[in-house]
Amino acid sequence: MAEEIKKGLLGIVVDETTISKVMPEINSLTYRGYQVQELCENCKFEEVAYLIWHGNLPNTIELRKFESEERLNRRITKNLTKIIEHMPKKSHPMDVARTAVSVMALEDKETSDNSADANMRKALRIFAKVPTALAAFFRIRKGKKILQPKKNLTFSENFFHMLFGKVPRSEIVRAFDVSLILYAEHGFNVSTFTARTITSSLSDMHGAITGAIASLKGPLHGGANEKVMEMMSKIKSPKNAKKWINKAIDKKQVVMGFGHRVYKSGDSRVPTMKKYFLKVSKIKKDKKFHKIYDTVEKVMIKRKGIYPNMDFPTGPAYYLMGFDIDFFTPIFVIARITGWTAHIMEQHASNKLIRPLSKYSGEKHRKVVLLNQR
Repeated sequence: MAEEIKKGLLGIVVDETTISKVMPEINSLTYRGYQVQELCENCKFEEVAYLIWHGNLPNTIELRKFESEERLNRRITKNLTKIIEHMPKKSHPMDVARTAVSVMALEDKETSDNSADANMRKALRIFAKVPTALAAFFRIRKGKKILQPKKNLTFSENFFHMLFGKVPRSEIVRAFDVSLILYAEHGFNVSTFTARTITSSLSDMHGAITGAIASLKGPLHGGANEKVMEMMSKIKSPKNAKKWINKAIDKKQVVMGFGHRVYKSGDSRVPTMKKYFLKVSKIKKDKKFHKIYDTVEKVMIKRKGIYPNMDFPTGPAYYLMGFDIDFFTPIFVIARITGWTAHIMEQHASNKLIRPLSKYSGEKHRKVVLLNQR
């Protein structure tokens, strides 16, 4: 009987998890059993981060303690700051994120301690420091002074402060917070599986996250939100949108921001993110990108039967918030650290080395011929 090859591990169940699940019966992604739509409407990102790590939503005392610990851990070392200052200005921020986490591993006294308590402490430190490192690079490459984090600001407010020196109106912050919640976790996606694979060898949390960041950088994963905005920039105007997308389809070009390995009839996160993208669009008096969005979406559904994924509304939303396009995926990192670290801890709790087989299709057995006889 011929061996069946499942390219990309399609349809293969490799382990079990209690962290998240796409539930077709309610057409929703859930974290620890909660629908993400409900979490977006009723919780802030810090509450969801706590939920993903601890299994339950925090009460008032637990949330206050969690927020206090996160805020106390935001600052990065002078050493890491100097390293970021000397990075090439044209570096992709994802490479900066990857390198920053590696440096954090060198500086963290508990890097090689994989106990449950140490991993939880490291998860919090990485979660708190990565936004600070990325914001430092954002400022440096623009020739601006680095801004230190503020303890009196929420996670999302503080990120805006460190990048722009000010916090935008609450509706913008809320839309950003919602995007972080929606990006926080998504099962055994490629970057999470990368993190779990690295962890399965009993490597450290920093190393697993470094690998996950490298995986997320790819345009078939996290980098798609950047490609969406690049596409919209090429379209330029709503009046060009229909012609542009039809031409792309006719030429069988890949249209970024559409389709998903898990969702077949539409990414359940999209309606929520689109709602907040439209709110940002209204505040910013945008008449262009939401019209391009609508035209491209309608044509793709009509001609291809393919629906948008989370990256399609997120790209223009982040652009209107003022973020540079190459910072879209690093924002994804900031959110997904919660999911990655939860999976790393779950893998450690019930570990088995991940070591799949492959079917050999190379040359048959051959004998080595001596050099002077070839």
